[in-house]
Amino acid sequence: MRLVLKFAWEHPTQPKPRGRGEENSMAAILVIEDDEFFQNFLELVLSGEGHDVRIAVDGEAGLAAASTLPPDLILCDMSMPKMTGFEVIRELKKIDVIKDIPVIALSAHDTSADHDEAFTAGAAAYETKPIEMDRLIDSVNKALAGEFPNGG
Repeated sequence: MRLVLKFAWEHPTQPKPRGRGEENSMAAILVIEDDEFFQNFLELVLSGEGHDVRIAVDGEAGLAAASTLPPDLILCDMSMPKMTGFEVIRELKKIDVIKDIPVIALSAHDTSADHDEAFTAGAAAYETKPIEMDRLIDSVNKALAGEFPNGG
């Protein structure tokens, strides 16, 4: 069973999520991930860092969520049903209002071909599962600060 939650950035009386490069405020992060364990892990880690986290269970839901309420950052699994993460990133980069949002690719595959395909699609960073928490937090902070050369 999943609970439907309202996030702070949906309420006008709450502080707005930070834009990329702004410090000391929360960021809105969309996680596109089909595996429930990783959904929960990423939500726990990122919300523990003070970010508001939304979860999309597949690529189609992720595209809809990003288009409807654009986040500050997207984390996207590369191996999902319906659409691969590579396809999701390519589609995200075609939509004007969200094309500049940085995307961190997440994958259990650590081949140079997968890295190349993710970066060619438009990923700002690539993290391999199992995910090291400190490294993920560092990548998230760098992406939000616009520090990746392939920033969005």
